[in-house]
Amino acid sequence: MSTPIRVGIIGTGGIAGAHYLGYKHAGAEIVALCDANAEVLAKRQKRWGVKSGYSNYESLLAHDGLDAVSICVPNALHFPITMAAAAAGKHVLCEKPVSLDLAQAEAMVAACEAAGVVFQVGHHMRSWSAAVMAKAMIDRGDLGVVTYARLRQAHDWSGAEVVRGQFGSKAASGGGTLLDNGCHLFDLARYLCGDVRDVFARTARLKFDVEVEDTASASLGFVNGAIGDIEVAWTATGWQESFWVFGTKGSLECDNRIANPPTLTHRFRKPGNDSWSETEIADIALDGSESHTQHVVNFLSAIDGDHDVVCSGHDGLEAVRLVLGAYESAETGRVVQLTS
Repeated sequence: MSTPIRVGIIGTGGIAGAHYLGYKHAGAEIVALCDANAEVLAKRQKRWGVKSGYSNYESLLAHDGLDAVSICVPNALHFPITMAAAAAGKHVLCEKPVSLDLAQAEAMVAACEAAGVVFQVGHHMRSWSAAVMAKAMIDRGDLGVVTYARLRQAHDWSGAEVVRGQFGSKAASGGGTLLDNGCHLFDLARYLCGDVRDVFARTARLKFDVEVEDTASASLGFVNGAIGDIEVAWTATGWQESFWVFGTKGSLECDNRIANPPTLTHRFRKPGNDSWSETEIADIALDGSESHTQHVVNFLSAIDGDHDVVCSGHDGLEAVRLVLGAYESAETGRVVQLTS
């Protein structure tokens, strides 16, 4: 880019660090930070070398020459800040979930469209090289007709005895692992396999003394007839991020516990191979930036007009529709039909 894009980061907690690294990698200029916690804000300003710091987002949005913002605050604040940023003519990279209210999410999309600003949601797995490669292979028919997908994201808060920050608060976060981790996987499922017709989910609170679930699973029925499963947990041991996609002519799998850095494994058959267990295997090495970093790079590229937004406000809205449908299913014990 010829002139660096000038960016502000609203909310300087843990995930903001990933945004900061992405902007630095891409050559953007981080000109302002905002956080209601003065002590945290001061530490971030000093560490990142950012002179301008604000205690409220309205003041940051008025910062002279600001082009774009990252919204890295608790989920309940995504809506008002995005609306204010759009009104101020700033491009928006909003952390997931875009909102926990579909009407609010629709308003956010409409406001950004009306203002003519880029609106990208922080479902960074769309910028993961494994997912991008898998999407390309699926689209060109390498797997034949997709029949089944399984996606898993699980961790144990690095062995901590308590859930960090406000993640355990229903009011601040809106949900537990089914929302926090699951919204990424619901979005990735749509990205790889298409729109979802229905969902059935189970949730449980098995380890942590919090208001939300720490373990969950969801079964998906896709519009195209494929089926899938989402597995999420804060009760795992260590960190796992993985997906498997099966089709009539082959399969893909990627699991950071099998190989780290992970590879994308393509299994298929050559004519004449009638073995039950032995298939041809192609391990595809993955390159490119870390997914959070690449997601920020993709946001800036969309601002520059180099390509379309990798995860639009509409995509974020549909991920929330799936999350809300899954919670309804878990509460009622029934399959929930989804419409869009």
